[in-house]
Amino acid sequence: EAVAACVAAFGRLDTLANIAGINRFSHFQELSEEEWDLLLGVNLKGTAFMVQAAIPHLLEAPDGGGTIVNVASVAGVMGEAYSAAYTAAKHGVVGLMRGFAVELGQHNIRANSVHPTHVSTQMLHNEGTFKMFRPDLENPGPDDMAPICQLFHTLPVPWVDAVDISNAVLFLASDEARYVTGVTLPVDAGSCLK
Repeated sequence: EAVAACVAAFGRLDTLANIAGINRFSHFQELSEEEWDLLLGVNLKGTAFMVQAAIPHLLEAPDGGGTIVNVASVAGVMGEAYSAAYTAAKHGVVGLMRGFAVELGQHNIRANSVHPTHVSTQMLHNEGTFKMFRPDLENPGPDDMAPICQLFHTLPVPWVDAVDISNAVLFLASDEARYVTGVTLPVDAGSCLK
């Protein structure tokens, strides 16, 4: 319905950006089957079926081509503690992207993924995450979390901003990236180097 509404409003579809994601930081043995299904459902299945809905419209583009950008996570290219289901789903997003790049390349449709580190959004800045990473404090907040997040990076920042991820998506959707496909682009302040 979302894809059909966009095509109805704008007449065509040139770019699909999948940016939905949820996580629950926990020890794997504490994760219920329902939580597993929810994490894989939103992060992997949702991505797959949004692309499936977009493909017919991308194939109909009058000037040919189009692009798919799946926002994954650094967890899609490396391991992440307390996030086994999220990590598995985001690795799956990379597999989907690579499959789409190969399958759709003959139609001049590109597929890539963006891999953020910690982003200054509610997914990171919430009471549950603060308590998970700072159990030593009664009421931890962002200032208490910042030194821990900084440890993940080579650049001297605890997290990046949402606009940094948007700019990477815009680059991959632009003509400047017209020959870029099948790429995992980290926006990670150097965390993949650690």
